[in-house]
Amino acid sequence: MKHAFYIFWILMSLFNCASENNPIDEAPISNDLYFPPINSNSWQAQTVSELAWNEAALQPLLNYVENKGTKAFLILKNGKMVVEWYGNGEDANSNLPWNSAAKTLVAFTAGIAQKEAFLNINEASNTYLESGWSNLILEEETQITVWNHLTMTTGLDYTVPNYNCTDPECFTYMNAPGSFWYYHNGAYTIIHDIIASAVNTEFSNYFNTKLRNKIGMQGVWVPFGYYKLYYSNARSMARFALLNLNKGEWGDDAILGDADYFEAMTNTSQDLNKAYGYLWWLNGKDSYRGPGLTLEFQGELIPNAPDDLIAGLGKNDQKMYIVPSQNLIVIRMGDDAGESLLGPSSFDNDLWAEINKLIN
Repeated sequence: MKHAFYIFWILMSLFNCASENNPIDEAPISNDLYFPPINSNSWQAQTVSELAWNEAALQPLLNYVENKGTKAFLILKNGKMVVEWYGNGEDANSNLPWNSAAKTLVAFTAGIAQKEAFLNINEASNTYLESGWSNLILEEETQITVWNHLTMTTGLDYTVPNYNCTDPECFTYMNAPGSFWYYHNGAYTIIHDIIASAVNTEFSNYFNTKLRNKIGMQGVWVPFGYYKLYYSNARSMARFALLNLNKGEWGDDAILGDADYFEAMTNTSQDLNKAYGYLWWLNGKDSYRGPGLTLEFQGELIPNAPDDLIAGLGKNDQKMYIVPSQNLIVIRMGDDAGESLLGPSSFDNDLWAEINKLIN
């Protein structure tokens, strides 16, 4: 019943943001990035034939994503919409969970807070959280920085019964900060509180004002136990992807305004997991680690995808792919494609095999 209430609340709270139609405007091909207007549902488009892509591969690709439980599938080139497909009971107005793909929203918001001098990611977490936010002794706790939270290197015990928990008793010492990488959701989730304390307002308020509203997104953060989920339509995820394709600028508007932070966020942040930035997944590295595992795997995260791909990847195969070298964005939202994993899955590689048939 609790979850049903939340879903009802999400739909009601977003009702006024949802549009009855989402027009696509045909546009001439240009390699310059296009940014859709903020207060409009209009979005310029290019066709598969105009791009000289393989038209014969489009319908098989759409059949494939539909059969894999996909509810929203978008492909953008140079910011313009090439493919926009909805199915399995959803449409363009459906608000779907980002799951852990929303970690990228938090990393970006942390960058804004740092640019505005509210936050310093190299300072200890207890600079912004009261001492005792963890079950560590003060000397141990003070060694954990905001950067450790952003890079999944806090060293906190990931074997606790509920590693989504953010209560002090759930944060216990296991490894020295910066010495071990593990996908620890509790250590991530508390970044919301770190930012809120730093900017002296609710995280969602700051996020909405500094990021969401400035690029025409809609959506809402919803608590599920300790965890906070973000729900939006697929076009909003595409808007955020476009913002990051342009390195934190929406057209000429510098939403982030910190090139150094953007580069650090979207490149290898530490040597323990080369395929991880600040809550972003990175392709093209020679090894990677995945959620829920301590093993290191050799090879690229997504061999079939372009090497420079960066991604927000969420549970049940929520996918936000950005390929800077091709000005390409791919969005996939829906049910899990078969493995029900927290982030990366074999579906990434399988999906890119199908995408390549279209774009190559």
